[in-house]
Amino acid sequence: MPLDPARLRALFPAFSEPALAGQAFFENAGGSYTAQAVLDRLDRFYRASKVQPYGVYPASIEGGEAMNLAFDRMAAAFNVGADWIHFGPSTSANTYVLANAFAGWLKPGDAIIVTNQDHEANTGNWRRLARHGIEVREWAVDRQTGRLSLAALDALLDEKVRLVAAPHCSNVVGEINPVAEIATRVHAMGAVLVIDGVSYAPHGIPDLKALGADIYMFSAYKVYGPHQGVMAIRPELAAALPNQGHYFNDAKLRYRLTPAGPDHAQIAACAGIADYLEQVAALAGDDGAGSNPFRRAHAAMRAQEIALARPLFDFLRTRNDVRIIGPDDPELRAPTIALHHAEPGIEIARRLAKHGIMASGGNFYAVRLLEALGIDPLNHGVLRLSFVHYTSPEEIQGLIRALDAEL
Repeated sequence: MPLDPARLRALFPAFSEPALAGQAFFENAGGSYTAQAVLDRLDRFYRASKVQPYGVYPASIEGGEAMNLAFDRMAAAFNVGADWIHFGPSTSANTYVLANAFAGWLKPGDAIIVTNQDHEANTGNWRRLARHGIEVREWAVDRQTGRLSLAALDALLDEKVRLVAAPHCSNVVGEINPVAEIATRVHAMGAVLVIDGVSYAPHGIPDLKALGADIYMFSAYKVYGPHQGVMAIRPELAAALPNQGHYFNDAKLRYRLTPAGPDHAQIAACAGIADYLEQVAALAGDDGAGSNPFRRAHAAMRAQEIALARPLFDFLRTRNDVRIIGPDDPELRAPTIALHHAEPGIEIARRLAKHGIMASGGNFYAVRLLEALGIDPLNHGVLRLSFVHYTSPEEIQGLIRALDAEL
């Protein structure tokens, strides 16, 4: 593995917290542990600059500068300009505001494409545009594999389509969708591509220029940060969408699509996400991924997770009593692994907790997906095991032992 687990875990206070000792965290898809670099920035803001920012006195100036730094640092991680970056209270709230903005941008008779692979936040809000006379087309998953095929997308695309919303990877299926190829197809039709990166970004914030999405969203609290939603939006598109904020802020990109008053301290703390990724890059050293620390961090995190996932999938393939949702090749997916069993997922998770395994079961707001896969989303659901690069090999082995005992 390219990263030393002990050195990684030293960057997270949770791993020295007595209350968490002996507990292996396998619910990272619901929210990861917070890096010390983030907590340091949050603490500094609350101690020294918890005043109205962007004023004329020193504490206010410091607060504004700390927030501006977060825009700059997140932009650097995405390989875009700071004018791409928007912060909101959550990705669900950000998507809700975006859909309302697009309701005023689209025209009756226009078409949009959504998937049934998504978390409800990136499908339900768009589907409601049907109320405005927008045609909603569903890019449906394969009922056996949960996969979204490009051929199925091609069959839906035509000159009426103005927007396509899809996940970078599903929070249940886990397969990494070919976003760059999707973007090429969508842009060829003159449409906008919105990508929900909530389930992918914890495994490495992508190079948005290479990816090609017009809008990319993720939840900072799942990427080792505070509870904020982060959106990267093509500036020309952000300026063209109807203003969702106060009328007198119409010319300010940062205010147009995040109408709620921002959490100043948490925005400032998001700069710590970039700090942490640079720490990961330093631990990875010269791994052949180039000089950009965010690309090095991405490469090292993915390689680490793939190595960790291999023994788990080797074990799961030996079981004929569980259905692995999505591919069983760790190179093709994020390590968010959903299992369908004869027993409801939450019941298995409850027994795993007795072994010190923190996991969960349910539908994870992917109700449409589970229905498509023939799984009762409300009364049965799946067991979900999700980990990230800071998970240790010993924790993986402990999970395997617990599963062997409880499945």
